[in-house]
Amino acid sequence: MDNKITIADLIAAKRQGRKIAAVSCYDYTTAKLISQTDIEMVLVGDSAAQVVLGFDSTLPATMDFMVAITAAVRRGAPNLCLVADMPFLSYQVGNAEAVRNAGRFVAEAGAQIVKIEASRAYLDVLKSVSDAGIAVMAHIGIRPQSISKIGRFKAEATTAEMALELINLAEQMTQAGASSLLLEGIAAEAADIITKRTELPVIGCGSGPGCDGQILIAPDILGLTQGPSPKFSKSYANLAEATIDAFKNYSKETKSGQFPDASHSYHMKSGEVGRLQELLNKGGRRQRQEDTKKSDI
Repeated sequence: MDNKITIADLIAAKRQGRKIAAVSCYDYTTAKLISQTDIEMVLVGDSAAQVVLGFDSTLPATMDFMVAITAAVRRGAPNLCLVADMPFLSYQVGNAEAVRNAGRFVAEAGAQIVKIEASRAYLDVLKSVSDAGIAVMAHIGIRPQSISKIGRFKAEATTAEMALELINLAEQMTQAGASSLLLEGIAAEAADIITKRTELPVIGCGSGPGCDGQILIAPDILGLTQGPSPKFSKSYANLAEATIDAFKNYSKETKSGQFPDASHSYHMKSGEVGRLQELLNKGGRRQRQEDTKKSDI
């Protein structure tokens, strides 16, 4: 029986006033841990280019890379609602290419929803993907894939005019066929209005408490990232220090010879060491006899 959480479940949660918890996750091991909680959604974000690969933006994430890690997350969390992030140039070059790439996430990686960083320029793209039968999460507000164009990010909808523009954009995305919205870095007041004006599930990322749900990246939640974090980010553990300590202890025991000990090693069956020694001794005697014959010749 298929017990996957679906977009229908998220819509039901919104209607019932239940908040939705979502996590950006990039690997099988973390996804497997998340699947043992009551978190409903995992998003495989193109932020993996930064968090996993160490780039300074999301732009280097490729389709092949994103499909591979999305499939890994699906294997780790088979029952959660899985959203795949459409990476840079996977949908900007045309509707047909966008549909083809979105289809790869569904067919090859098991994604239920694809996320597109949306502006008015991509309304037709979103509609084409939606018309192809693929659920789309429209990502508005701060759009990391536009970093090359705008230079640096800042909070969106902080003035009435900016807020009105985003509210209208959200409505246009809904009309174009979006199944859900992700609001990133939007002033809380504007995000609250957008959430109340739509029947779609609205997930917030740094957009205040009024959204239907919230999302953070797994490394931030776990306290694994070091250095400055976004204002909206919050850590619920400090695993960076614990991880460093674990590696230090492993190195110490390895270099001192404490690891591996007998309990962390495989062993021959009882009596087999003695038999091996006998075989070695016989082989040694045979070799000495052969060496003697050669020397006599």
